Amino acid sequence: MRAAWTLLILVSILSCFTAQKQTSCKEGFSLKDGVCVDVDECTDSGVATEICGDNSRCINTNGSYYCNCKDGFKLPKNPGNFTADQSERCRDINECRTIQGICGPNAFCNNTISNFTCTCEQGFVSSTGVTVFHPSNNVKCTDKDECIEEKACGLNASCQNTQGSYYCICNTGFGLKSGKSNFTGKGEQCKDVCEIDETICGNGTCHQGASGHYCKCSAGFTNYGKKTSRCTEVDCGVFKDVNNQIKKFYVVEDHVKHLSESCRKLKESKDPTELNGEGLLKSLLTIIDQVLSTGFLNDNRKVSTFLDLMEQTLKLIGPFIKKPGTKISTSHAEMELLVDTGSAIPKGLKTLSSKRAKLDIKLEEAAGNPSSYPGFTIVSLLSYSNLEESAGFFSGMEKTENQSFKMNSKVVTVSVSNRDTKHLKEPVNITLFHLDQSKQTSHTCVFWDSSKEGGAWSGRGCSVVESNINYTVCSCNHLSSFAVLMALYEIEGHFELQLISRVGLSLSLICLFLCILTFSMIRSIKSPRTTIHLHLCISLFIATLIFLTGISKIENKVGCAVVAGMLHFFYLATFCWMCLEGIQLFRMVVLVFNTSFKFIYMLAGGYGVPAVIVAITALVKADGYGTEKYCWLNLDAIWSFFGPACVIIIVNIFFFLITVWKLAEKFSSLNPDLDNLQKIKAFTITAVAQLCILGTMWIFGCFQFEKGTIAMSYLFTIFGSLQGVMLFVMHCLFSKQVREEYENILSRICAPQKRTYSEFKYSNSSKANASRSTQDTGESHI
Repeated sequence: MRAAWTLLILVSILSCFTAQKQTSCKEGFSLKDGVCVDVDECTDSGVATEICGDNSRCINTNGSYYCNCKDGFKLPKNPGNFTADQSERCRDINECRTIQGICGPNAFCNNTISNFTCTCEQGFVSSTGVTVFHPSNNVKCTDKDECIEEKACGLNASCQNTQGSYYCICNTGFGLKSGKSNFTGKGEQCKDVCEIDETICGNGTCHQGASGHYCKCSAGFTNYGKKTSRCTEVDCGVFKDVNNQIKKFYVVEDHVKHLSESCRKLKESKDPTELNGEGLLKSLLTIIDQVLSTGFLNDNRKVSTFLDLMEQTLKLIGPFIKKPGTKISTSHAEMELLVDTGSAIPKGLKTLSSKRAKLDIKLEEAAGNPSSYPGFTIVSLLSYSNLEESAGFFSGMEKTENQSFKMNSKVVTVSVSNRDTKHLKEPVNITLFHLDQSKQTSHTCVFWDSSKEGGAWSGRGCSVVESNINYTVCSCNHLSSFAVLMALYEIEGHFELQLISRVGLSLSLICLFLCILTFSMIRSIKSPRTTIHLHLCISLFIATLIFLTGISKIENKVGCAVVAGMLHFFYLATFCWMCLEGIQLFRMVVLVFNTSFKFIYMLAGGYGVPAVIVAITALVKADGYGTEKYCWLNLDAIWSFFGPACVIIIVNIFFFLITVWKLAEKFSSLNPDLDNLQKIKAFTITAVAQLCILGTMWIFGCFQFEKGTIAMSYLFTIFGSLQGVMLFVMHCLFSKQVREEYENILSRICAPQKRTYSEFKYSNSSKANASRSTQDTGESHI
């Protein structure tokens, strides 16, 4: 009994505890019959839509729930599960944007809420016939053949189907008023071309035939057998002129008559295709060979008639040459002829060439005005082998005094089918290669003007685009026969200049030889400065001797190059020794050095520097030694001489200016050593004079590379040939000490009995010692 009561009490206590625990459940659970059970948030009270929002579904879990989007929808940023407390909501997926080509080829996509549909593009139909479909339906969009439909293009036109579309083309003999080549059948209609364009045949009548329209040309006009082409006038005037002057062309009378008769037949014939273009071309080339081989063109009127005949005959022959043309050469001519046919005017840049010329022309310029386009385009470049020898007539050229012209290219004739070439919209470029490529000179582009006093070369309308030693590129705004002239500048008094040069150089050699004997044999005047004078005179003596004997020996190119190299070396050595004299004076007056240069240093500066310059020039520009007329440096290498010479002249001018300034300061001092200062003053004056003589000569020489004048030529010749004479006058005759030595020598020669040997030896030694002592003392005091 006691045990039962105990058990009952325990059960009651346990029940109390249990009842107390079930009164509070966790979030997501609710108490039901004293037990916590899960709350289904997705179905309770029917608030699923309110919890997750539109276009979503709710999924319950034990004690919670989550949301996700329905098919066709997604969250904008976080594609996945979400809960009601998040701000994001499901939005429609635009499959048309996110999935490229979702509907397949030739179809476009239409987005709908939670889905999309597909529709074939215009010009395509679905394979099942439905208008709207889904990719899952396995539908394909195929091309719609609009040409199956009747009257898609209307009358007198044919339909051409394309992928997704179509276009219409007028039948032969019909066209559109708009001028378009095709249309889509919307409001346009093909009409007879004879009605659309009354001028389509030019000087002829338009007719409609089974194969389209054709033109019947009026008398004196032709379309060269091309029935649909415009009729153009046949110009046989040049052949009439030749027939009137047939005596001038007796050497080719038969061939000229053949061309003239062919032109007449073309003018009268109803079937121009009977003419043989290749035969006409052969006759033309035969005329060229026979005329140029006989030297028949001995006056400008014959040249004018000949060139006009060539140009007009090429216009006549061109349409009868088969497309794309021909290229042919004979012993006296070389020609390239380009042919293009078709109803449309050709476009683009074309290049025709021969061995000595090249033509760059736009086909639009060759074809001419679209309103008069004959249905073909002809371009020809004809080059003559030796016509330049007979065509040297320059009365149409403006020239300066002493200027003359010389032909420096082959003569070429440019002919096109365009009838109006007096002023082209865009100029043509003609490249002409020079006959004489040995000299750099000015070149002029010219054309043959038949109106200039029977015919002459003229530069009107032509300009130089580019010119070098090998070729000139000419730009001309009209077409004719062209060439390049080389400008020459004649030097008058050629014999007088040669005479002055030879006499002056001979005197210079004698004077330089006396200078060399003076500075090397007379011991009393020997000093560092006279050593410089000695080697300057030796260098100039050798250069003058080589110049006098070898400057014109151009027969042997190797020997000529050696002569030019030796002249280059010894003339540079002359300038280098002159520079050493300037440096020596600078040391004496400014730096107050009692010592002079070591002789080895003098040799290095006087002969080593020129040797290095000549060696570098020979390695870099080996072909720079020797020209067409003289054994001297050509224009490409001349600055290897003038460059160092100009530098030396500038350096010496700098030294001499400072020397004169320092001398002026010493003369103004309280106790100047006048004897030594006077001596250095004399040295400076002679050095400056020497620089002026040598430097001035080459300054005048620079002007010889331009057009030059008679005055410059004479000055260059006089100063250049008398350099040795002037050096002898300055360094020997103007020197009191040297004059005294000359007097002693002359006195010994003329009256040797007046002095005994011992007296002469004593006197000479005393004077020499006194002179040397004075000189050394003077340099020491300074």
